Amino acid sequence: MRYLTTICALACLVGTAAAGTKPEDVVAKNLDSIGAPDARAAVKSRSVQGTLRFKSVVGGRIDATGAWQEVSEQHKSNFLMKFDAINWRGERFVTDGDKTSIASATAGYHRSTLAEFVNSYSFIVSDGLLGGELSTNWALQDLDRHKCKLENIGVKKVDGRELQGLEYLSKNNNEMKVRLYFDPETGRHVMTVYEVAQGAIIAHTDKETARQKDVRYILEERFSDFQTEGGMTLPRAYDLRFSQELQNGSTSLYDWSMTAEKLVNNISLDPKNFELK
Repeated sequence: MRYLTTICALACLVGTAAAGTKPEDVVAKNLDSIGAPDARAAVKSRSVQGTLRFKSVVGGRIDATGAWQEVSEQHKSNFLMKFDAINWRGERFVTDGDKTSIASATAGYHRSTLAEFVNSYSFIVSDGLLGGELSTNWALQDLDRHKCKLENIGVKKVDGRELQGLEYLSKNNNEMKVRLYFDPETGRHVMTVYEVAQGAIIAHTDKETARQKDVRYILEERFSDFQTEGGMTLPRAYDLRFSQELQNGSTSLYDWSMTAEKLVNNISLDPKNFELK
């Protein structure tokens, strides 16, 4: 009994310590997990490319393959996804460090549901959140520039795994909740969850209003298969999942599974990559 009491006490102490962890300590550990300060400072640009598979998990039957690439140079980035389907152009999210451009997705020049969502909350591109550590514009590398705040949300269990969480509060956002999750032992950034909940619209009658449901959007990024090369440790597997729950009760869930097969630092990039369109 005394042994069990000691274990419980230790567990409480660990939980309390995690809850009292300073956000700046989590950030410092994350940056150290990427590379030593001099190694990080030496990287001015990066190109990442690989294969892509898109699946409509709920609410459709789409299953498409293609390729993706992200090029970045300091605070600028260009994230591109292309598909083999002739009538689907893909996705393109670009920032010049301040403003963003969200390209259309189809041959008919209509944005996809994901593109519309990112366009509505474009700070996730300009702040360097989307794509995580794979970009030189990674948000945690220059918090002062983005003028954001971080709050510790403690250790959360995700799929049976305990992760250290931080809430990201952007000056350009007052509606979306952004939560960053890290491996407590290594400091690696393994997940970001973006969530938006909008209240039901008032209908013509009280009965119709009661039937209305909140609209909920969730964008989730997961990073894994971390590999070290040239003094930098970065993920080689990147999964993007987007879900929406509409007022009529319908639900859609889409998944983009990406692998980073080629990663090159300090590559010469054409400035046109970061031109806004």
